[in-house]
Amino acid sequence: MAKIFKDLVVSVEKIEGYCPVFTPGQSFHLKEGYKLVAHIPVCFHALQSLSPYYVALSRGVNSRDLGLAGPDGDAFVQCLDPHQITGGGTVIFRIKMA
Repeated sequence: MAKIFKDLVVSVEKIEGYCPVFTPGQSFHLKEGYKLVAHIPVCFHALQSLSPYYVALSRGVNSRDLGLAGPDGDAFVQCLDPHQITGGGTVIFRIKMA
């Protein structure tokens, strides 16, 4: 029996500090539960912040059940750069169904 995965859209919601990769409003997709589709560069820190959750979200687990829900129900995660120490930037990502 084939499992059905929902496609996800990951968008840059906000940047705190300086991020050399993303700008607010950019997005990339996770198709069929595991295929990264991007027409922009994607930072490895972003993938690390998404990796614990993308399978559950693509299988339809509610973002509230994962403790990731914003006011509108979309999931939110943050990149792993501790920008206050590194001088870099941290990105807040919104994850929603495509």
